[in-house]
Amino acid sequence: MKYDPLIHHRKSIRLKGYDYSQEGLYFINICIKDKACLLGEITDGKMVLNDSGKMVAMEWLALKNRFPNIELHEFMVMPNHFHGILKIAVGATLVVAQNISVAQKNVEIQNELGNRHSQDMGRPQGHAPTGKTVGDILDAFKSITTMEYIHGVKQSGWLPFKGKLWQRDYYEHIIRDDQSDKTISNYILDNPVKWADDKFYNR
Repeated sequence: MKYDPLIHHRKSIRLKGYDYSQEGLYFINICIKDKACLLGEITDGKMVLNDSGKMVAMEWLALKNRFPNIELHEFMVMPNHFHGILKIAVGATLVVAQNISVAQKNVEIQNELGNRHSQDMGRPQGHAPTGKTVGDILDAFKSITTMEYIHGVKQSGWLPFKGKLWQRDYYEHIIRDDQSDKTISNYILDNPVKWADDKFYNR
């Protein structure tokens, strides 16, 4: 894929005064601090999640149980970062529509993990009130995954991290039309194949 500033520009282009709690599609990207590859590895152009990477994927999927007004579209856990498309849907219920690829990814991850988290995925977990922003949702995601990762370090010997698990800031982009949605979705799914060309690439 040729360079696209809407995708490959890593600095936030958040709009001053924009209400990031309003309905819409948002492309988000967060990176592990210092680009440390803690979540798995790329093998033959495919992302192979380790246990911590599986945890991150499952906690992303579980966000819809915490925030009843969101839908989750394409996403990918990479060795040292995560990106996905998040939809804020005003008036959405707890049971939200997912596209086929996300639903299939959910099944694949749960099959890999066995029963771990499977019950939590279908259980309400303290629904957040409406009006939460993209930043609020990502802050919750980063906090939950950090706590789970620390538990993994202590109980399962996961690689430790220094200071914070995630970098402080995050990148987001408002998806305004179907073509942009398609372009970014393809970029997310193709990212493992193009890992060596990624700005976050780190052996």
